Amino acid sequence: MSTILQAYQFALDPTPAQDAELRSHCGGQRFAFNWGLARVAANLGQRAAEKSYDIPEDQLTPSVSWSAYSLRKDWNRAKDEVAPWWGENSKEVYSSGLANLATALKNWDGSRTSKRRGPKIRFPRFKGKRAVLSCRFTTGAFGLSDTDRRHVKLPRIGLVRTHESMRKLARHVEHDTARIRSATVSHRRGRWFVSFSVEITRVDPAPTRPQTAVGVDLGVKSLAMLSTGEVIANPKHLEIAQRELRRLQRQAARRHGPDRRTKTASSGRWRRTQARIGRLHTAVANARRDGLHKLSTRLVRTFGAIVMEDLHVSGMTKNRRLARHVAGVGMAELRRQIEYKAAWSGVHLHIADRWYPSSKTCSACGAVKAKLRLSERTFACDQCGFALDRDLNAARNLAGLVSVITGGDGGELRRDSPMETHVRRPLAAQRVPPREGPSGQRRRGDTSAA
Repeated sequence: MSTILQAYQFALDPTPAQDAELRSHCGGQRFAFNWGLARVAANLGQRAAEKSYDIPEDQLTPSVSWSAYSLRKDWNRAKDEVAPWWGENSKEVYSSGLANLATALKNWDGSRTSKRRGPKIRFPRFKGKRAVLSCRFTTGAFGLSDTDRRHVKLPRIGLVRTHESMRKLARHVEHDTARIRSATVSHRRGRWFVSFSVEITRVDPAPTRPQTAVGVDLGVKSLAMLSTGEVIANPKHLEIAQRELRRLQRQAARRHGPDRRTKTASSGRWRRTQARIGRLHTAVANARRDGLHKLSTRLVRTFGAIVMEDLHVSGMTKNRRLARHVAGVGMAELRRQIEYKAAWSGVHLHIADRWYPSSKTCSACGAVKAKLRLSERTFACDQCGFALDRDLNAARNLAGLVSVITGGDGGELRRDSPMETHVRRPLAAQRVPPREGPSGQRRRGDTSAA
């Protein structure tokens, strides 16, 4: 039993009047974000110009604080002048827009001063009318309806019907095992959604084989190969939809789209075709997400430890021949789902090092091959003559990274072995130095993901 933060998302079915009110609220959040950003950008630009004239630091224009609290105070002083219509919407949408701006500026400043790890974060940009419509409510009358399980309450908007029953969340709220902290309304894929951030007490079932570890080798030909020998087929939802997608895209190319240079609007036929393309992409994404959820849930509820590779998915998509196939698998999404579901269930998740040669290592004797071409789908050991399917051999090597004893599918975990968050390699599976690619870039020692 653990108390965590979990999101519940439901599709909304608003009336035309409610649709207009939702769009007004989202526009209010966008306006507050742009107002605060313009104020901060003007102040930074003024200070930079003064510094270029060698003006002393103590004589520069005072800097503007971009904390959420300071931005809200400045907004409350200026809202009657800059937005006399602000009373039409809930005050929460303006506060959430300024809070989002404060977070974006903090991330940019941390990245600029090397206080934030990860890739560089650029300065926030103004949100246009084509941005995703979204607004968040943290206070006020929001939550589930008191009368039934098919309506949600939103400030200033009232009761909005949902497309599906919310009984899963309602039961937790009724039994005081969940508390709704915030509600975010967004317009995506042609529909309105509401996402509740819920503080919930979860009681997840223990895995059926808690003393068993499994290695998961992801790929394109098959979605995953388990160290138990089970092959998870790749449904290839995107490949199946390519025929219809190409037809719709050719149809859209023949119709009159928008042109910013001549400021001409798009035709109704073009917009209808674009809507059909969006619905097709949505169906593909939903089918892929559903399959990954079922697979990740099954793995977490079956095995006590799961071992996966730290794949460089963004780098794999740079290959123009494999980019669409790799993106259609959803490797990063599967890892994300397994990570948080394993934390809920108390399952140990091990991420193998990115350079660990799982495909080149013999799962029988531990010898490491110097080179293994991608076209070689069967691993043949030069030392002991052991032969096995390439992906199954890699999955068994991944499972072998966990301290094991002989027996069971994939090996049973020792009760007294520390479950470390990093990988402990066997002595026969030491790291292979990375090779240099044709362009001088470091290449992976393992090519099993392709």
